[in-house]
Amino acid sequence: MVGRSVQRFILVSPKKVKPVLDLIRGKPVHEARWILEMNRKRKLASIILKGLKAAVASYQEKAGTEARPDEELVVLTAKVDRGPILKRWRAAWRGRAVMRRRRMSHITIEVTEGR
Repeated sequence: MVGRSVQRFILVSPKKVKPVLDLIRGKPVHEARWILEMNRKRKLASIILKGLKAAVASYQEKAGTEARPDEELVVLTAKVDRGPILKRWRAAWRGRAVMRRRRMSHITIEVTEGR
């Protein structure tokens, strides 16, 4: 049984999300929470922590009465996909305009029982 959380349209570049997800992939949930709380300096860590809590809640809801405590759950997958790109214009020198691309991410976290 798998608990899953998908966060879509997060206004952070996938390039910045990937290293944080690499830190928690394959770790027990209680350890992953600790890692994300220690990285609170990044805005992104609190967003991923919220998704992790949602995945655990989803798992416990599916499991019902036989739900496992957090110590026995493991982060099965933690991946990021590219979302849409917002295109904005910024003034540049000599009357020109430069396009800024604001990239978005879709973050997927899956939690299951430890092996």
